[in-house]
Amino acid sequence: MTAHQPIVAPVFPDEALAAMAALYPVKAGRLGHSLGDHPLLTLEALATLGERLPAAQVEYNPGDIPIGIRPEDIPSNGLSIGETIRTIDANRSWAVLKNIESEPKYRALLMDLLSELEAVVAPRTGAMLTPQGFIFISSPGSITPFHFDPEHNILLQLRGTKVMHVWPAGDERFASRVEHERYHTGGHRNLPWDDGFRDGAQQVPLAPGDAVLMPVMAPHFVANGDAPSISLSITWRSEWSYRESEAHAANAALRRLGFDPAMPPRWPRHARAKTLGWRVLRRLRLVA
Repeated sequence: MTAHQPIVAPVFPDEALAAMAALYPVKAGRLGHSLGDHPLLTLEALATLGERLPAAQVEYNPGDIPIGIRPEDIPSNGLSIGETIRTIDANRSWAVLKNIESEPKYRALLMDLLSELEAVVAPRTGAMLTPQGFIFISSPGSITPFHFDPEHNILLQLRGTKVMHVWPAGDERFASRVEHERYHTGGHRNLPWDDGFRDGAQQVPLAPGDAVLMPVMAPHFVANGDAPSISLSITWRSEWSYRESEAHAANAALRRLGFDPAMPPRWPRHARAKTLGWRVLRRLRLVA
């Protein structure tokens, strides 16, 4: 298969789509895939991609960091992005290439994969909006800190192993409403960590051929296995996810006025008045 050829055979088998249908959009769980080796996803191809992407689309640092490290405390690994990826076997680092859809060949791969999921997604959360792709390259034993993300996400494991530790989205024991408000008004994705959280985790082990469905804003951290890892994350947004984001942003505005608003419900259609009000305020330029 050359880099520009579309995927012919389905990557997600029928049993993976059936498993996804039972989980989506609110539960995490393991799926299967058959993406296998792909010329766009070799270490050299990814190193070249990383060198070509703008600085805002690459992130890399030492991989042996605490689960709950603050963003401002994460040190540099002293390497370039290309060096980090090419020597990932031994440099004890972690890297992510963001928004790979900015590159035409990677966008084509992303859209091919997302198209296989549409029959499951559309009846539940509507159109697949804002498709984005992220590639994670990790040294043995590296950690991706405790955080959450605003997208619907399926992460495909391509090389090595890792364990995804996931907590229920919307559960304030693990991510308070204030943390949601902070994030949805421009804050960092990393979350405060407490060792007491471990007992509440769902652990999803991943090897090549495995994938994991991640719900919107589900707190999680990732522990890499004892070999270098490559993972591809394919993501999309929905009107549902955007409404949830707007409800949290509206709550942040109310909190600044001295109120203590309740956590929005997981299905944002129930927070419709709050999200519509937020959109009106933004159009009137009364909030940032």
